[in-house]
Amino acid sequence: MAQPRSQQISVTDTPYYHCISRCVRRAFLCGEDPISGDSYAHRRGWVEKRLLFLASVFSIDVCAYAVMSNHLHVVLHINLEKAAQWSTLEILQRWHKLHKGTLFTQQYVQGEVLSEFALSLVEASAETFRKRLMDISWFMKELNEPIARQANAEDNCTGRFWEGRFKSQALLDDAALIACMAYVDLNPLRANISETPEDSDFTSLKKRVDSAKKQQQPKRLFPFVGNPRENRPDGLPFQLPDYLELVDMTGRIIRDDKRGVIEASLLPILQRLTISSENWLCIVTQFGEKTGHVVGREHSIAHYCESHQRQRKPRQNSAQLLV
Repeated sequence: MAQPRSQQISVTDTPYYHCISRCVRRAFLCGEDPISGDSYAHRRGWVEKRLLFLASVFSIDVCAYAVMSNHLHVVLHINLEKAAQWSTLEILQRWHKLHKGTLFTQQYVQGEVLSEFALSLVEASAETFRKRLMDISWFMKELNEPIARQANAEDNCTGRFWEGRFKSQALLDDAALIACMAYVDLNPLRANISETPEDSDFTSLKKRVDSAKKQQQPKRLFPFVGNPRENRPDGLPFQLPDYLELVDMTGRIIRDDKRGVIEASLLPILQRLTISSENWLCIVTQFGEKTGHVVGREHSIAHYCESHQRQRKPRQNSAQLLV
């Protein structure tokens, strides 16, 4: 039986989630139709632009993404502390970038004097919007629905564009997080639509590499801030050079014409995360097939099952891959 969305996404377990949306019937609605020859590749740009825009509005950070011809991968981080710091005005300004809000919220943002009753309604609306702006279901809704409407308008048709609701996986620890991010960033290379990871259009890795050339990090992607330590800034618990090297070397291995053993240069970061080098390639090439709705090392899975009073560990073989 499928789990309710409220049980699949719980910040008390982890703030990191891997979400997947597929086009209806897995059609090439964002790529080149092999039957008609028509190309819809420009729609991948729509998705990327909308995704990065939402990252600037929501209290949800984008860690990694890959927009493919018939599906979308995105790794998200729910930032509760950020949302808790927003004032009523900032919440409303953010929400109004997506929706009109109410008459009272519009008047409040414009600085008009409101009655005590109207102010109480504004505060109640702001708290509702605050919760929505840190909700992954709302994030994916605000991403997928406008793209579907835009594509249907272009095709002069109606009906579903996305195949039901999005799928989500909880990433319980750093090992699961980095494995999933690498899997997502290497999707175009595994699908043979790019020669190298840094040339993979509509991916977070390409955006990070382009910014790294300017000695920057992309403003709308969750930054790499280094290994866990006291007073660490908000961001991913890895070094950017380590991650880029890890993805690059893995990309060389999974190419059909360049199969081989994992080079020694991969070992340090994998050792810190207690991922065996023998299993790394299996993880990043079969992440979707080998994992269930929660992903992590064995002790992380055990803690999750205990806290949720689950007697059978979900997809235990998946957890063992990360040991």
